[in-house]
Amino acid sequence: MEESPRGGRKRGYPSSGSPPSTKKPLIFPSFQDIPNLPSNIKSLCHLIATTPALNIEQSLQQAAIHVTPNDVEHVLKLSYGFPGQAVKFFRWSGRHLNDNHTPYAWNLVVDILGKNRFFDAMWDAIKSMNKEGLLSLSTFASVFSTYIAADRLREAVAAFEVMENYGCTRDVVALNSLLSAICRDGGRTVDACDYLQVAKKFVRPDADTYAILLEGWEGEGDKGVAGAKETFAEMVIEIGWDPANVPAYDSFLCSLVRGPDGLLEAIKFVDSMRDRRCYPGVRFFKAALDECRKCHDIRTAEFFWEVLVMRKVFQPTTEMYNSMIVLYCHRGDTDAARRLLDEMVFQGAFPDVLTYNLLFQFLIKGRKLRDASAVFAEMVKNECVPEQANCDAAVKAYVDGGDPLMAMKVWKCLVENYSKDLERTADFLVVGLRDLNRVPEAVKYAEDMIGRGIRLSSSTLSKLRQSLVKERKEFTCTWLVGADDNKAHFSSSYSLATKCSKKLICSAYHRQVNATLVVLRLLSQPPLPMSH
Repeated sequence: MEESPRGGRKRGYPSSGSPPSTKKPLIFPSFQDIPNLPSNIKSLCHLIATTPALNIEQSLQQAAIHVTPNDVEHVLKLSYGFPGQAVKFFRWSGRHLNDNHTPYAWNLVVDILGKNRFFDAMWDAIKSMNKEGLLSLSTFASVFSTYIAADRLREAVAAFEVMENYGCTRDVVALNSLLSAICRDGGRTVDACDYLQVAKKFVRPDADTYAILLEGWEGEGDKGVAGAKETFAEMVIEIGWDPANVPAYDSFLCSLVRGPDGLLEAIKFVDSMRDRRCYPGVRFFKAALDECRKCHDIRTAEFFWEVLVMRKVFQPTTEMYNSMIVLYCHRGDTDAARRLLDEMVFQGAFPDVLTYNLLFQFLIKGRKLRDASAVFAEMVKNECVPEQANCDAAVKAYVDGGDPLMAMKVWKCLVENYSKDLERTADFLVVGLRDLNRVPEAVKYAEDMIGRGIRLSSSTLSKLRQSLVKERKEFTCTWLVGADDNKAHFSSSYSLATKCSKKLICSAYHRQVNATLVVLRLLSQPPLPMSH
């Protein structure tokens, strides 16, 4: 075995024969989870997965499967769970390819060994790659991540410090790769920051360095706020303000806005950045709007909107407009919400079903029925379906507001798009139309509802029958006041209508009698219990 990357010092990790198990075992992708694999790849993967490492080369030889460099890469990517077999497959395929493996295939072998914590064998592979002149930063990036995943920070740092012994430059790109591996592990950003203070003696950090650290602090939640402030201050001192450093500003402000007094802190720093023509990106703006929604803080949202959207820092999305519309609606300012709806298309963002439903919901809730009608019409025209709860509320609001036509339009939309839980709204519409002296429409909709299988309550049908009986009596009294001819005419018409065998002479009375017959048919259905 050749020397370890830590020179002559004793290794701090076990040999390849006993990989550590201090962390949960990793779950690797399986060829069985990949659909439509080429038959030769599937056969090789199956062979590797089902054959002991001692017998794998013999089995491969007997299979007589031809392989290409691309096949080798494909098989290795799906063989992480079988490191011994994968390495022997790599050696076997090398003999068939005149030892002309691709650098990517070599890197996969290094990664497989590292992920399975066979670090001695991993370094043997690295030294073989070095002899072939195939080592690259990608190789060491794999080494960094596998050591960090195994909770071996010191070995990861040591690997970085001996890179130049293997012909790889120890520059800021390599440093950033190490720091990124440390920060991705979760809860270790402080270790990355500590090592940066050491590394600054021989590598000058750049904007990406600090963006990586700030993203690490962001991932640590409230605990990372203080560290993010320190790192941000250091960044400004080391590299100054840079309008192109958007990822760093994004991560820093995302850390702040989710911490204590986050919105106030974010306002302060955004204001300071604006003076230097530096701005965060979309990710922070979405996070800030989310926090504003939680606090119903429209004023702060307006500040960020003015700084980042009105100044054309980036183009707003439909999601951003929806967030602002919700905030305005919660404040009761549906006029401002409607202005945003009208403005969206000019900013390249188009309202979606959520946009319309949000605005329609709050307009109905605020009893702004005329505006709600306009939004409903636009919504239906653009083939966006109102939510069932919004339709239920709208039918009630329009009936209560004395607008039966809109109530009937919304009901039509409701039954065209939903088939369950319609009984309560159906009862309310029929009774509402009856109370608004729209008895013929009430009867018409009641009959249609029964035809759709919607059961009206006995209370609703009883009220409708009472209205029809009352209207029939009034009609009868009106005719009886007239001459005898009118009485005879009424008697004849009533008889014919009741039998439903001939055309009624009086069209008005025809409608009333037919309505009575409809109600009688409805009452013959098994009614629901009377609602309370």
